[in-house]
Amino acid sequence: MDSLRNKYGLISLPLTITVLLFSTAACSEPTTATANTKKASTSEQAEDSKPSFTTQAIATFDEPWAMTALPKNSNSAEPKLLVTQKTGELFIVDTATGEKAQVTGLPKVGYGGQGGLGDIILAPDFATTNNVYISYVEAGTGGESGTYGAKVIKAKLTGLDTAKPSLQAITSIWQQVPKVEGQGHYSHRLLFSPDGRYLYVSSGDRQKKDPAQDMSVNLGKIIRLHLDGSVPTDNPYADNTGISQQFWTTGHRNVLGMAFDDKGRLWQHEMGPRGGDEFNLIKKGDNYGWPLVSNGRNYSGTDIPDHDTRPEFATPKVSWTPVISPSSMSIYSVGSHNDFPAWESNALISGLSSKALIVVAMDDERAAERYRYDMGARIRSVLSIDGEVYLLEDGTSSKLLKLIPD
Repeated sequence: MDSLRNKYGLISLPLTITVLLFSTAACSEPTTATANTKKASTSEQAEDSKPSFTTQAIATFDEPWAMTALPKNSNSAEPKLLVTQKTGELFIVDTATGEKAQVTGLPKVGYGGQGGLGDIILAPDFATTNNVYISYVEAGTGGESGTYGAKVIKAKLTGLDTAKPSLQAITSIWQQVPKVEGQGHYSHRLLFSPDGRYLYVSSGDRQKKDPAQDMSVNLGKIIRLHLDGSVPTDNPYADNTGISQQFWTTGHRNVLGMAFDDKGRLWQHEMGPRGGDEFNLIKKGDNYGWPLVSNGRNYSGTDIPDHDTRPEFATPKVSWTPVISPSSMSIYSVGSHNDFPAWESNALISGLSSKALIVVAMDDERAAERYRYDMGARIRSVLSIDGEVYLLEDGTSSKLLKLIPD
């Protein structure tokens, strides 16, 4: 472990400061400029048919990170959401009233930088088990002191209809190996396959670059597991020995959005460096090239070869320069509410530095940006529920917003 820490540990102080100065746009921290980027933005707008909306504030949170919906009692009922805060809190919020109930029993999180409490999703059998899956950052102890890594747990959510809900029966499912210094690019986004048989976990490169191509560590990868954390025998590297058996795809930087569309295709977005945010179609065993190729530049301004110079690497379906800093994704379905029929089967992407909601259309293996909405604030999360759409702003005193169609 010490040798791995040396291999992927922090570099000298002057270069670390340089990275921090230039990394804000693509690393979920505030940004004011993306000068000297390499390519123009890929964007197709249809402003004449662009749906419009207003927003309704539901509740406020401090540093929220993710949200998911609890099952409704009826189609007419307003949903209750589970909302995580990076600082380590989990809330149940009633969107009809704005009332929040804090869930107890969460593990201690390694809060700081981009780290803390992360994603939450309902287990496929939630209706009978009340199980949820949660990601968070765990700080190293003992010989690993000063290092951090993402971890995924399963837990039973009890007391849903009480004033004191809690997590019980916590079970470890997966963790990043190795823990490393620094507090960025955890990714730790969670997603179940449409059939409910597999768990996908995005594992960021932890701002170390090289691990994304290193088959001996699970950083910079998309992971595919059974729901108990065991490895499926049809994973692309299942015949290997060691940790690579977990890998579904390789060569990723910071994957903060994953979703299956209605055709069962897996899409994701990831933050590029200085330019080159990506929207990718994920295919079993593919390598997406980071850090060997990118449509952006290094923070120092030096060039990185484009994807099209290395045909062995999968090419993004959409690339953004200047960056949008994509932070989450939800596929829109009209459901029973049908608030935004023009968005049907489109990907809704929340943007941090872009302060935007971005709508992307997918057709076969092609994709293009359709609409972009200036939200006036950094948007941390987007969630489509039964034809309605909710947004979470980023940072302190951030609003949970419901989109109301005009």
